[in-house]
Amino acid sequence: MGKLSKKRKAILEKYDLQKIYALAEGAEVVKGITTTNFDASVDIDIRLGVDPRKADQMVRGVVALPHGTGKEVKVLVLCTPEKEQEAKDAGADFVGLDDYIKKIEEGWTDIDVIITMPPVMAKVGKLGRVLGPRGLMPNPKSGTVTMDIGKAVQEVKAGKIDFKVDKFGIIHTSIGKSSFSKEKIIDNATEMLHVVSKLKPSSAKGTYFKSIHLSSTMSPGIAIDQNSITGI
Repeated sequence: MGKLSKKRKAILEKYDLQKIYALAEGAEVVKGITTTNFDASVDIDIRLGVDPRKADQMVRGVVALPHGTGKEVKVLVLCTPEKEQEAKDAGADFVGLDDYIKKIEEGWTDIDVIITMPPVMAKVGKLGRVLGPRGLMPNPKSGTVTMDIGKAVQEVKAGKIDFKVDKFGIIHTSIGKSSFSKEKIIDNATEMLHVVSKLKPSSAKGTYFKSIHLSSTMSPGIAIDQNSITGI
């Protein structure tokens, strides 16, 4: 076994690898074991008792985190000219259509979210090969294909995120920053878990929440006791 670094030893002294923590305690621990010299992301991993290979057990949704993610989200709006000002007024970083479609076809993906409108989806749909693997493809279910462009941009900027279970039955997403207070991390994690709880497929049998872990960038995962979270 390799020798533990001083930093690793210090982290292991602050929490118990075998313990399952209440959410409030876990939020405090994740802040305490974060040692990066930048404002690390705080992530949540939720292992669900579903089979994502079955269409009726694919868990996907959106959540508006009460305190946002702490990340500056770069939004591209692909829309017709009459919607451009609405998008700009709402805070979109990039607004246009054919010029940005061409840029994306050439490999440009320096954005976090793309919002578009139904009348131009025929054009946007052709970008599926580029946007799909990067999780950037607009989708009506996530609210990123809509005629209410301004509202969609504002919600994304305020902390609305799209999530879905991966092929292993796990939802992994960021819910804040290590600079957030313990209370903000708790609020965001609780809202995330409540939304996931409501999305339980009727065809999923047995235990729905298999495990819940909190972690920050480059930190170990902290097991969270689901019984410490009311409403799930």
